[in-house]
Amino acid sequence: MATKKESKPRFVKGHQLECQVCKNDTFWERETLMNTPGMTLFGIEWANKRAQNYICDHCGYVHWFLE
Repeated sequence: MATKKESKPRFVKGHQLECQVCKNDTFWERETLMNTPGMTLFGIEWANKRAQNYICDHCGYVHWFLE
């Protein structure tokens, strides 16, 4: 299980993020690999796209952002 990192306000394209569920404004951050069956089959999961996640420090809702 990943350890919880620093919780703080986060910004996306210049706008402060607010939780869609509880309206909290502090989040911790992680990066998620977007695995696909084809890449997994060939053992090249590392080549999949990555998503940035901001997890609400209050309710745990995960906000996903792709490049």
